[in-house]
Formats: sequence, C-alpha cells, structure tokens
Amino acid sequence: MRRVLLVDDSRVQRRILSVSLKRDGYDVIEACSGQEALELCREKRPDLILSDWVMPGMDGLEFCREFRALPGDEYGYFILLTSKSEKAEVAQGFDSGADDFLTKPVNAYELRARISAGERILRMQRELTEKNRVISDTLDELQRVYDSLDMDLIEAKKLQQSLVPDRFRDFGSGAVSLLLQSSGHVGGDLVGHYRISDTRVGLYSIDVSGHGISSALITARLAGYLSSSSPEQNVAMQVLPDGSHIHLEPREVVARLNEITLGEMETEHYFTMLLADVDLTSGRVVMAQAGHPHPLIQRADGTIEQEGPGGLPVGLIPDAEFSQFEVVLTPGDRLMMLSDGVTECPDTQGGMLGEEGLERLVADFVGHDLESTLQAMVWQLDEFSGGQGFPDDISGILYEYRG
Repeated sequence: MRRVLLVDDSRVQRRILSVSLKRDGYDVIEACSGQEALELCREKRPDLILSDWVMPGMDGLEFCREFRALPGDEYGYFILLTSKSEKAEVAQGFDSGADDFLTKPVNAYELRARISAGERILRMQRELTEKNRVISDTLDELQRVYDSLDMDLIEAKKLQQSLVPDRFRDFGSGAVSLLLQSSGHVGGDLVGHYRISDTRVGLYSIDVSGHGISSALITARLAGYLSSSSPEQNVAMQVLPDGSHIHLEPREVVARLNEITLGEMETEHYFTMLLADVDLTSGRVVMAQAGHPHPLIQRADGTIEQEGPGGLPVGLIPDAEFSQFEVVLTPGDRLMMLSDGVTECPDTQGGMLGEEGLERLVADFVGHDLESTLQAMVWQLDEFSGGQGFPDDISGILYEYRG
C-alpha cells in the first residue's frame, strides 16, 4: 500500500483529500505545516507527497527543497497544490524539486490521474534502484574475483620469471645476458640457456602466439623441454644405449619440438623460435630460425649484420623441415636474439621501430657493459614509444664472445 503524506494548514482541505485517497486504498498521514511534514519524512519517507504551496512558516517550496535534501536512495513523488498558474512560478516549483502540480480546488478525477502518473514513475524508479543494487552487488563480486585473480597472476608472474633464473652467466670465453619483460602480468616469451658440454652452450629465444595465461603455460612446458638442470629431459639431448648423451643439431631440436607441440600439447598455440648452438672456444654459432626475428650480430668495430632464413613457426605444420645456418664470432663480437616485441614496438606516430630502427638503437651501445645493455635498450624503447608502454612482450638474449 502506497503511503501518502498530505501537507496543508487547512484541516478541511486535508480532510477532503484524505477521504478521497483512503477510498482509493492509500495509507494517508497528515501534517499541518512544512516543518511537521519534514519531521515525519525524517522518520519514514512517504511514497507520495501532496503539499500546499502557500503555508505559514515553511511554505511548500521550502519544504520541497528540504525534502529533496534528505539523505537516502528512496524517491518520493512530490505534487504541489497551488492556485498559481504563471509560468515563472511553475518553473520555480520545478526548480525546487516538485514533480507535478495540482490546481486548487482539486478535482478528484484529476487527483487520481496525477497520482497514477506518479505511481508509474515510482515503479520505474524502484525497478531502477533494484537493478542498480544488483549491478552494484555484481560489480563488488567481480572486484573480489578480479582481486583474487590479480593476486594469482602476480604469483604466476613470479613463477614465470623464475623460469629464467640466471639473467647473467659468465662462461669465461663468453658471457650471456637475458631479458624477459611481459606486457601484462604473464606473457608468452621465453629465453634461456643450457649447457651442451664444457665448451658448448645452447641459447634459445621463444615467442608463443597470443598473450596471457595460456601462452604462459606453454612457455612453462617449453622451459621443461629445454631444461638446463635435467639433461635427460632436454629434447636437445639424445640418450645413447650406453647412457651417454649426444646433442642434436639445432634444426633437429626444432623439428622435435614441432612434433611434440602438434602431437602431445593439444593446443592451438604455435611459437616462433631462434635456437643457437654456441662453441665457446672457436666462436662458431650454429642457429635454427623458426619464424623468429633475424639474429643481430654486432661486430667489435660496430658493424651490424642481420640475416637468417626466416623459416616456419613451430606447431603449425606436421613434419615441417627446418634449416640451419652458422656464423663465426671473433673476440668482442656480440650476438642478439630478440623477440618481435622489440622491432614491432610502436612510436607516437603509429609507426614501428623496425630492423633499421633496431640497428640505430643498438649502435648506441657499442662497448656498453654487457650485463646492463638489454635493460638500457628497454629504457630507450620506452622513450621511443613516448612512455606508452609495450603492447607486446619484450625478451632478448645478448651473448658476447671474448675468445
């Protein structure tokens, strides 16, 4: 039952309206002044208010303004009873918060029609309030879920970063520095190295398609396949009948990963890869490129070379064949294996860094300290992008041959 508040300093007028409203099934309360009505509203807000405009003390306009200023979400439909009909006065009433007007003396049919219109507004307002409450509760629940996921992703990021425990390793005749920086909490890039023998190491740079959790899970599995701590689980190693190990050629390793990805992983993800077999004594490097950006070689004199066959990504075509090529490093030469997040880094004009831009960037780091070069490059990339962040994961390997 709707609760209606009648406010009028005339007892006769209140009586006439009260009888009519009660006959229509409304719960009616009365007040003889604006101040009394305001106190009643503070105790329990009515659904509808019929208030005279002209009253001693607090008039209808002031009461309406005070009523609208009361705290709370529930809406009360306010009808002013008045003999005023000037447009300026009507506008003043609306400005004060009134919803409608009734001209005195009040016609019973018109009163019923105006209140019915008010009830429709109240129904819509109640429905809107309920929907807003549901939305608010849903958003609160989503925030709790997001906070939980965010905590999980932070832990996942720590775990993914732990896949690259040795960011810098000195082999004596050579040294390697690693960089892994995801565009989000976790990403699809992976870099690492593993020992082949006392004089050889394997270096790998991988970029899994997509972003986020599923790509990160693939990198975790690939890290196991190229483990430096468990040679017997490393797909680059082949166990002989006598228990000894031999190392496969880079192209054979990539082919094995292609077979595993298509046959065992049951995923729609694929990945690009650059795998290098580095001879620490001679400087000879044998590489297999599978859709990954070209390796960059910076000679000791600052000359830069970028070359490679390109090749197919891993995990797209069954029985795909992969080729390999080799380069020879001399003392002071450096080998860079970078993900496409570097060359495809956008600038403020919508362009990209590209291979030529990468050469200009690398040229500034001739003779720069090996351990901090990759991080310094990230700072330069951030400046290149105008500080907008990186839309893709950024990873890289920097190997320096010392001879």
